[in-house]
Amino acid sequence: MEFKRVTLDNLASEHICCALTDQKGESSVASKKAWLSQRLGEGLVFDKLDVRGKVFIEYIPAEKAWCPITADHYLFINCFWVSGQYKGQGYANLLLERCLADAKAKGMQGLVVLSAEKKMPFLSDPKYLKYKGFQIADQAPPYYELLYLPFSPQANVPQFKACVKSGRTDEEGWVVYYTNQCPHTDKYVPILVDHLKSKKLAIKAIKIQTTEQAQKAPNPFTTYALFYNGQFITNEILTAKSFDKLLIKTNLSPPTVPPSPSEWPAPLQRG
Repeated sequence: MEFKRVTLDNLASEHICCALTDQKGESSVASKKAWLSQRLGEGLVFDKLDVRGKVFIEYIPAEKAWCPITADHYLFINCFWVSGQYKGQGYANLLLERCLADAKAKGMQGLVVLSAEKKMPFLSDPKYLKYKGFQIADQAPPYYELLYLPFSPQANVPQFKACVKSGRTDEEGWVVYYTNQCPHTDKYVPILVDHLKSKKLAIKAIKIQTTEQAQKAPNPFTTYALFYNGQFITNEILTAKSFDKLLIKTNLSPPTVPPSPSEWPAPLQRG
């Protein structure tokens, strides 16, 4: 099987691996492709196996990364995914080798990627990356690790920016930060917002729409980050059902939405 590079010329027709372009998902896929079209002009590379499956690597110059880091002259891996029937066949190694060769050809100092202390949803597998020689460059609460693979001992060590070092946000109540870097956010964030409103729970959705905003975000994983009263809760993209499970598990008592005048109780009648 051959690898294919997604470009501005074939983006409209190409399957982008992390979402199927079925009728129900078209708007979500379109949002991801619109995001990609803007990033391709900034040096983003999207390499994939020429199949309809999740076998791809997506990376961009770290100066343009949608992640609050300082990693000049590195390539930042946005997403690196091999799943299903394609696992265990060496495709991850081949994709990483392509990325490494590209980084060296461009005169970069190395590769950098967001991961975690252990495997977490939507984050690159730390066990595999460390096996391939990646080292811990920096850490941010509650479990994030910034891994890097330098090409020389003199290479600068990447760092998280100060905005993610506390692991908190100033926003009160339930707040979700998200971007169109993942095709699933445009679908599931509105579902979550509607679900919380149906339960009379207050929630604020903050969509990050520029590189500058992303690099000042309160969480390293700008694709999706849910907070409650300033505390980070999860980077897992939630459905209504998974949110209810999380609410039970965490035993949180979130603020409710004040009732509208139409919902006020009727005045007492004096007889």
